[in-house]
Amino acid sequence: MHVAGALATLAILEFLLIQSGIGQSYFQTIQASKWYGIAAFGVFIVISMVANSWAHSGLSREKQYLGLGLYITALSLFFLPTFYVANTYYPGIMGHAFLVTLALVAGITFTAFTSKVNFSFLGKYLYVGMFVLIGVAISGWIFGFSLGLWFSGAAILVFGGFVLYDTSKIIHEYSTEQHVAASLALFASIAFLFINVLQFFMGMAGED
Repeated sequence: MHVAGALATLAILEFLLIQSGIGQSYFQTIQASKWYGIAAFGVFIVISMVANSWAHSGLSREKQYLGLGLYITALSLFFLPTFYVANTYYPGIMGHAFLVTLALVAGITFTAFTSKVNFSFLGKYLYVGMFVLIGVAISGWIFGFSLGLWFSGAAILVFGGFVLYDTSKIIHEYSTEQHVAASLALFASIAFLFINVLQFFMGMAGED
């Protein structure tokens, strides 16, 4: 329920930001200079660290929910340029990306619950993969080369792995008192899986 609520909140925020015109203004700002994009990414990383710290706080339930809310807000701004482009130039593509992501998450969740395997061992490999993707993305921003479909495909594999990893941790490791932190982790993995599926579809449409 927490993950579903977080995803719904993210969708509502993106809709409001685009409809209000903020999405277009923010997209134009990011496009004006590559350094704006890198700065926005850096701010998102810092806010994510703070939000995760609050969500994992065992001292205050209110602080845990504040961390989850802060992360959703930061992610809505971080994803806003992609959502704006998809909504403006690729009508209907978000629905297709949503259905594919839903099918992937359903299959991964089924695997996690039926295999009875603790997939937490995947964590070190997935984090290495994520840092490689981040390095390539930053290099692309700085040097101006296109990442292409292969990058989105690799990101789908990595964040699909994170969905499996986080779901397995919820089954085998998280306590019932850590439901906010667990929800944030799984929400983030699903959200990043979706955005990369969306970018993959946009890349395919752009090549047609």
